[in-house]
Order: sequence, then structure tokens, then C-alpha cells
Amino acid sequence: MPPLPEDSCLFCRLVVEGDHVHAAPGFVAIRDIKPAAETHLLVLPARHIDTFKDVAAFPDEEAGRMLRFVAETAETAGLDDYRLLVNVGPRAGQTVFHLHWHILGGRLQAERIASELGAEGP
Repeated sequence: MPPLPEDSCLFCRLVVEGDHVHAAPGFVAIRDIKPAAETHLLVLPARHIDTFKDVAAFPDEEAGRMLRFVAETAETAGLDDYRLLVNVGPRAGQTVFHLHWHILGGRLQAERIASELGAEGP
């Protein structure tokens, strides 16, 4: 049986009641409230796992469905090219301890701001 949603976990609540842009059994996608790119989506598994370090808690079939859902979410958003990111641990930038994937499409906000200011991007 998967771990039950944690009352204190924001992402567990968003799995149940968030504004989903894409959903499938066991997974949802939402827009990031602080986008780092033109398109910035978060893929959340319904199963509460703190971090990618614990991904082995997913049975192989469920882990495969999660990866397919990530790819389907990017396709549904109309993205051909995109970045896929998972922050693992606080020193890597993880601030919500519920495994989630960032899908970043289009220009990163830093690139857009640099361009608007006339600076050269990376």
C-alpha cells in the first residue's frame, strides 16, 4: 500500500485539489507558482516520497508510468524541446519534500531578463 498523503505536505494537497494541467491515475501536473521558464510545470506523484533518493519505493511498473507521464505532460504542453529537472536534497535546491519533476520549456527567466536588458545570455 502506498504511503498515505501527509497532512503537512503541500504537494500531497495539490495532488488532491490542485489546478491540474494534466492528470493520470497516480500522477498530476500543475503550473509552478514561481516559473523559472516560459513554461514551467511540476509533475507530482500521488504517492508521497520525500525525494528522488527514495525512488526505489516505486515498483518498477509505477516508476515507468511516472516517466511516461512526465513525457506525456511535456507533449500535452506543446513542448518539443525542454529541460527536465529534479532537485534532490536541500543543498540542491529542493524546498518541498515530495518527489517532483520540473519541466522547463522555452527561455529561462534569466535568459529572458538578460535579453530584455541587452545583455548576452549563456
